[in-house]
Amino acid sequence: MSAAVPTDDPLVRERSHLSASRAALRAMREEVEALDIKDVTANWVNSIVLERQIEDRIKALADLAHTPLFFGRLDYLPPTQHGQRFYIGRRHVHDAHGDPMVIDWRAPVSQPYYQASKKDPRDVGLRRRFGYTGGELTAYEDEHLSDPAELERTSRLLQAEIERPRVGPMRDIVATIQPEQDEIVRSGLSGTLCVQGGPGTGKTAVGLHRVAYLLYAHRERLARTGTLVIGPNRSFLQYIEQVLPALGELEVKQATVDDLVAHVEVRGTDEAATAVVKGDARMAEVLRRAVRSHVKLPAEPLMVVRGSRRWRVPAYELEEIVRELTERDIRYGAAREALPQRIAHAVLVRMEQAGEAPDDRVQNAVARNAAVKAVVKECWPPVEPAKLVLRLLSDPEFLAEHAAGLLSDEEQKLLLWAKPARSVRTAKWSAADTVLIDEATDLVERTHSLGHVVLDEAQDLSPMQYRAVGRRCTTGSATVLGDLAQGTTPWATRSWETALAHLGKPEARVEELTAGFRVPSEVIAYASRLLPHMAPGLAPVESVRENPGDFGIREAAEDSAGAVVAACADALAHEGSIGLIAADARIAPLAAALDAAGMPYLAPGEETTAESRLTLVPASLAKGLEYDYVVLDEPAAVVDGEPDERTGLRRLYVALTRAVSGLTIVHAAPLPGQLEPVAARG
Repeated sequence: MSAAVPTDDPLVRERSHLSASRAALRAMREEVEALDIKDVTANWVNSIVLERQIEDRIKALADLAHTPLFFGRLDYLPPTQHGQRFYIGRRHVHDAHGDPMVIDWRAPVSQPYYQASKKDPRDVGLRRRFGYTGGELTAYEDEHLSDPAELERTSRLLQAEIERPRVGPMRDIVATIQPEQDEIVRSGLSGTLCVQGGPGTGKTAVGLHRVAYLLYAHRERLARTGTLVIGPNRSFLQYIEQVLPALGELEVKQATVDDLVAHVEVRGTDEAATAVVKGDARMAEVLRRAVRSHVKLPAEPLMVVRGSRRWRVPAYELEEIVRELTERDIRYGAAREALPQRIAHAVLVRMEQAGEAPDDRVQNAVARNAAVKAVVKECWPPVEPAKLVLRLLSDPEFLAEHAAGLLSDEEQKLLLWAKPARSVRTAKWSAADTVLIDEATDLVERTHSLGHVVLDEAQDLSPMQYRAVGRRCTTGSATVLGDLAQGTTPWATRSWETALAHLGKPEARVEELTAGFRVPSEVIAYASRLLPHMAPGLAPVESVRENPGDFGIREAAEDSAGAVVAACADALAHEGSIGLIAADARIAPLAAALDAAGMPYLAPGEETTAESRLTLVPASLAKGLEYDYVVLDEPAAVVDGEPDERTGLRRLYVALTRAVSGLTIVHAAPLPGQLEPVAARG
C-alpha cells in the first residue's frame, strides 16, 4: 500500500485548484449552453444574431485538453490588492459565486507577472510558474521577488517551455512573454506600431498576442470595425492559425496581400524588373492621372424639360460644377454620383427664381432626367478599374500620356505587354497587376477600413502593396512586423520609415527586438556572418538561450541527396518537428530521394503529427516557419536560386534561422564565402 500524499504538499494543492478551475469552466460553458432565447428576441434576425453570439461564447469557453488553464500565480504583498493571490491563465474563469479562479493574462492585474523583477517587484511577493506534461500539472517554481537573499536568475521552467519540442501548428507564447515583448503587446490601439525583430525574437507571436490584448481592451470597438492578420503566404497562415483560438479569440480574419487584391484571376508572372516598376509608388500617380483623364468639360448647354416648362443651364455653369468637383479631388465614383445632384440643384435655383417651390423629390427627379444623365455620361463616364489597367499595359500612347515625367521610356517598355490581351477575362494578370487594379479601384470607390491590421513579414512588400494594406486601415491602426535582414524580394524595403510612409502611417513608432529566444546561440552566430554583406548596420540578434543547441556542417562527396536523407534520419531520432529546407530547384530530386528511402514527408502548411514529423520546405516558403531541427541542403544553391546575390544571401539567412534546437548543413558544393568567419576571410 502506497504512502498517503501529505495534504500540505503544494503540488497537490495546485493540482486541486486546476481541477476546480476546470470544473468551474465547464459550469460556465454549461450555463451558456442552457440559455433559452425563445422569449427574449423581438424577431428572427435578432434571434439569429444572438444564437451566433452564444455559439461563439461556447467555443471560447472550450477546455483544451493540452492547453493549461493557468500557467502562473501572483501573490501580492499586503496591503496591495489586499494581499490577494491570482492565478494567471489564457482566459477568465470564475466560480459559482462569481469569484475569479483564473485571471485573464491580459487583465491589468496580470501585467506584473511579465514585468515584475527583483529591481522592480511591483508589489509582488511571490511569482510562481507551473510546468505541465501532456496537460497535467507536474512542477512549479517560485521567485520571491521581495527577498533580497534570492539572486536574479533565469527560470528553469521558463527556459524549458521556450525550448520545448513542438509538433503541429505554432503555439501561443502567453506563458513566456518577456518584459520587452509585453510592453509591445500592451501598447494602445490608437497608434501604429512597427516591430523590427531578427529571427527568434518572437515578433510574430508578439503581433498575435497584441491582437488578443487589443480585443480584450477594446472589444466593443473592434467588434464593430474588425481585425485582420496579413501573412506572406498560405503555409504561414496555416502555421499560425491556432494561436488566437487557443487564447479564446475566434473572430480575427487572416489573409495574404494577394487575397486582399484578388479582383481578377492571377494566371501570369512578371520578370523581376517589371514587377519592381509595377510595385513602385510612382504607379499610384500614373493611375490617378489615367482615372482623371476620363473627365471632360461640357461643350453644350443643358436643357431640362419638365411638363410645359424648359430649364436651361449654360455650358459655362456646367463647366464650373465639373471643375469644382475635380478640384475637390474626391474619389471618382463619389464625384460621379454627386454630379447629377449638383446639376439638378442648378435647375432648382432657376425654378425658385421663377416662383416655384421645388422640394428634394423634385431635385431627385431632375437628377434622374435623361438629359442630365446624358451630360453625366459625357463629362464623367464610368471607369472600370481592371479595364483601365488593361489599357495602361496594352496601349503605349495611353501609358506614355499618363506616365510622362514619372517613368522613363525604358520603364514604360517594361510595363507594356508583348502581346496585349483582348479583354479583362482573357488577360494573363500577374500578382503585381492585381495590386494596380486595387489602387485603381480605390481611386473610384473608397476601400473599407478595419479597426486594426497586423502585417507580418512586412519587409517583403512593394510600395504599392503597402498602399493596398494601408487602405484597409486608413481609419484604424496597424501592427507592422518584420526584419529588414530577411527581405527576399527585389523590391524589399530598406527602411521602415519609407515603408511606413507608403502604408500611410508615417507617425508610427518603431520598436526593435534584439533578444533571441527561439534560435540557439551557435546557429544565430553562424547566420549573423551574413549580416555585413546583406544588411550593413543592422544589429545582430543576441541569443539568450542557455542551451547553445546542436549545430553541424557535413560535406558530401558529390551529390548531397544521400547525405541529406541520412541527416534527416538522424534528426528524426530527436523529439519534435523536422524541417528539410532546400533551394526550390532541388525540391524534386530531394523528394525522390526521400521516397526511395521510404521516408514520408509533408509539404509546408500540412500539420505535423507524432507519426509524421518531417516537412520538405522550399526555401521560398520557409519564412516565418520554425522547426525543432532543420536540415539545410546546399546553401550555395539557395543563394544561386535568387535573381541577385543580396536577395540570395537574405534567403539563406532565413533558411539558416528556422531551427529551434538544432541545425545540420549538408553540402557538396562549396559554401558561400560570406559564411566564412572574418579571420578566415582576412
